[in-house]
Amino acid sequence: MKLLRFGPAGAEKPGLLDDGGTIRDLSSVIDDFAGATLADTKLAELRAIDPETLPAVAPDVRLGACVGQVGKFICIGLNYADHAAEAGMDLPQEPVVFFKATSAICGANDDIEIPRGSIKTDWEVELGVVIGKTAKYVDRDRALDHVAGYCVVNDLSERDFQLHRSGQWVKGKSCDTFGPIGPWLVTRDEVANPQDLEMYLEVNGKRYQDGSTRTMHFDVATVISHLSQFMSLQPGDVISTGTPPGVGMGQKPECYLKAGDRVELGVEGLGVQLQKMVAG
Repeated sequence: MKLLRFGPAGAEKPGLLDDGGTIRDLSSVIDDFAGATLADTKLAELRAIDPETLPAVAPDVRLGACVGQVGKFICIGLNYADHAAEAGMDLPQEPVVFFKATSAICGANDDIEIPRGSIKTDWEVELGVVIGKTAKYVDRDRALDHVAGYCVVNDLSERDFQLHRSGQWVKGKSCDTFGPIGPWLVTRDEVANPQDLEMYLEVNGKRYQDGSTRTMHFDVATVISHLSQFMSLQPGDVISTGTPPGVGMGQKPECYLKAGDRVELGVEGLGVQLQKMVAG
């Protein structure tokens, strides 16, 4: 299934995308896609519903983040060998973990605010993983059983804040609107292999990122297992698994986003995001 949340910011309703591309309203069946509603049993109940029995929604409706009430927004840095090389950094021996503030989360096609004082706002197309079942001390071979589904994430970053403003990367990663998630959550039964998905990102029609999850340094199962050794992963937590090469910081000369720029990004089978950059 392709699950989504639609409507005004802060008042989104749950829905799904049917096989014909029509958005269907699920609000009479479920309150939201968050927490316990992402469990396998709940998703199985939704899968049994005939989408044509659900009200259709206008195609131009705003899409919110595809999961609500996110508890943790966890990111993995330097997780593609070729991206680490363009950043001039060695591949890590263990996954590099950092967090984005959940207040950064927004809809897939919402405007992105360039924060005040920014001089290096950058882009990063990433595969997002949404947890559906609590994971604690999980072995790698069972890790994917804890996934509700997958989505597209743009891990926007202000590189000057990130690298030159002291402390952890979180300062450059957590600005408002720096976490578009969606457009929809694709349940794991529709993703045969999360390590074989093409991904891309374009700015003003020019392609900068053109990669694949095949080149991940630590695969999704390894990342989930690793994280679960240090913290429990809860239903609704989002993991952004790293980006392939082609970010603005890696260009020669470096190239960053400015107000008026338009960004398009996507991951194979998981949908496309379209964003306009605006002054914050």
